[in-house]
Amino acid sequence: MNPYVLAILLSSLGLGTTLTFASSHWLLAWMGLEINTLAIAPLMAQHHHPRAVEATTKYFLTQATAAAMILFASTTNAWMTGEWSINNLSNPLANTMFMAALALKIGLAPVHFWMPEVLQGLDLLTGLILSTWQKLAPFALIIQTAQNIDPLLLTLLGMASTLVGGWGGLNQTQLRKILAYSSIAHMGWMIIVIQYAPQLTLLALGMYIIMTSATFLTLKMSLTTNISTLATTWSKNPVLASTTALVLLSLGGLPPLTGFMPKWMILQELSKQDLPIIATMMALTALISLYFYLRLCYAMTLTVSPNTINSTTPWRTHSTQTSLPTALFITATLGLLPMTPAILMMTT
Repeated sequence: MNPYVLAILLSSLGLGTTLTFASSHWLLAWMGLEINTLAIAPLMAQHHHPRAVEATTKYFLTQATAAAMILFASTTNAWMTGEWSINNLSNPLANTMFMAALALKIGLAPVHFWMPEVLQGLDLLTGLILSTWQKLAPFALIIQTAQNIDPLLLTLLGMASTLVGGWGGLNQTQLRKILAYSSIAHMGWMIIVIQYAPQLTLLALGMYIIMTSATFLTLKMSLTTNISTLATTWSKNPVLASTTALVLLSLGGLPPLTGFMPKWMILQELSKQDLPIIATMMALTALISLYFYLRLCYAMTLTVSPNTINSTTPWRTHSTQTSLPTALFITATLGLLPMTPAILMMTT
């Protein structure tokens, strides 16, 4: 892709998200979301592959549907209350419609079906943008309006997402689909606590972005997109394979890695709110997710591909990818748990 075009598209992505962050008016927020969708569509279709074009079409249709629902919900709210302000979302019908639209935007269950299919049709870097940056603007709107939305709806969305995110990833062999289901499960964790402690949602979102970036960048560096090629990683680059395994375990939420921190604090908050059954069910769904991360780690570090030979392959090429961002994200993914007391002080 032409670097000038790429710069325009990436700056448009930034502009759309910033516009939604800064807006207090519904139309401005909607405009930011639309700029975001239109800016990422050419990035998704840049390889001119039928699979990429199909993924782009699916993504555009779902996002356009969600944007139309947001516009309809905000118009209904303005009609009922005479206010276009984001904070004044007092009409129950507009509330529910708005939450359904944003759930479709970020891929929460039960409106998650587009997410694995779209992510599977993209290359890893565009998939990284879709899994991380594209979640920011909708989450900004959800956090602003969470206090007006029915708590039961948020709880059901959160629990359904963690369950679907764990269950759906069990039978997958494609890494991008596994990461899509991982994304759905993480979104569920963020949504379930948003009504009690929005700052924990922001913490979980930040940690999710760090861990997912590390995962996508390491997979990009080792050029793997499915489990069978993942098995050959150890013979090519043992250090990268072992760090990738640790990054996946961090995504699963195992201590003493960074991914344990948000889950620990969310379960603690749910227990404080006298919701022990929901906290227990969330912990159990995290175990389902952990199974497929362990499956990936097993395939990568404890199995040897039948095609590998003991001698060094002379034709192996070195990756041209810059390794500094990967190294930084891996370090943050593996070592931020000791920061928990400081973060606890900031969030309470």
